[in-house]
Amino acid sequence: MFGFIGFLIIGPFILLASIFWIWMLIHAITNKGLSDVEKILWVLVILFLHFLGALIYFFVGRPKGSLIV
Repeated sequence: MFGFIGFLIIGPFILLASIFWIWMLIHAITNKGLSDVEKILWVLVILFLHFLGALIYFFVGRPKGSLIV
């Protein structure tokens, strides 16, 4: 019923969420402010919780003022 129109509405949100997820995953891997164990734990959180894990990392895990990889 909402096939193509639904895709046009929901598609951009899915794309942006995927980009955000990849951005947070890369940031967690390359974050110099985290120890190796913390990096592994954050990567696992982001991988297993997907977008929710990326949001948690964004608000809790990354150092403040560190938005760019």
